[in-house]
Amino acid sequence: MDAVEKLASAIKMVEEARGVPLSASCVVHRGEMLGVLDEAKAALPESFAKAESIVANRDKVIDEGRMQAEQMVAMAREEASQLIEQTAIMQQAREEAKNILAQARQEAAEQKQEIEEYIDSRLATLEVILNKTQEAITRGRERLAGSSDKDVLSQLSDK
Repeated sequence: MDAVEKLASAIKMVEEARGVPLSASCVVHRGEMLGVLDEAKAALPESFAKAESIVANRDKVIDEGRMQAEQMVAMAREEASQLIEQTAIMQQAREEAKNILAQARQEAAEQKQEIEEYIDSRLATLEVILNKTQEAITRGRERLAGSSDKDVLSQLSDK
């Protein structure tokens, strides 16, 4: 039994003791009462030690809980900071990608324009060459047609 139970036993002994007539006193067996009180006295340091241990343990548990809570808060703040940083990095990456894409489209348009101008100049050169070739063919045919007329005329004049 612990100290509280021993004290409860002593109280019960006093409550159940025979009363002395015409007084508030009672008759309690001295040896039994002293034995119960000695046991209660002996159990008190153990009970106090348990109580102190529970209180100390409670404080330790509370301190550990506070430390864990502080660690969790610090981790949550760090994670939130990282998420914000990642969001900022993602926005920056999207902006960079958008700029690169716009620059690539601009360069593609410029290259397309340059290619079209080059092809147009090559076609113009080919057109000039073809026109000259056509003129040469026409002149050649006219000569051939003119010489055959001359040949026919020369044959007629020879006869």
